[in-house]
Amino acid sequence: MFLKNLFFKHQPVCDAHCKEGWYGTVAILLAYALVSFHLISAESVWYQLLNFTGALGIVAVSWPKQAYQPAVLNIIWAVIALIALVRLIF
Repeated sequence: MFLKNLFFKHQPVCDAHCKEGWYGTVAILLAYALVSFHLISAESVWYQLLNFTGALGIVAVSWPKQAYQPAVLNIIWAVIALIALVRLIF
């Protein structure tokens, strides 16, 4: 019991934004892996959608926790992906 309280005392299993953050992490890694292994093109809508939604997921976790560096990085990441999506679609 002592070790459990020592290591896990203040860490909730999953807070309000936990699922969005995990989605964001998986989406961005999946996009990178798919392009790296030539399974999709960097010019595909799927690649840009994974990057855009993944970045928003990480922002949803970072901003409320006042972790502004990953939040700003992923806001910029999402804007780049959104611009690329608009160019691909229109």
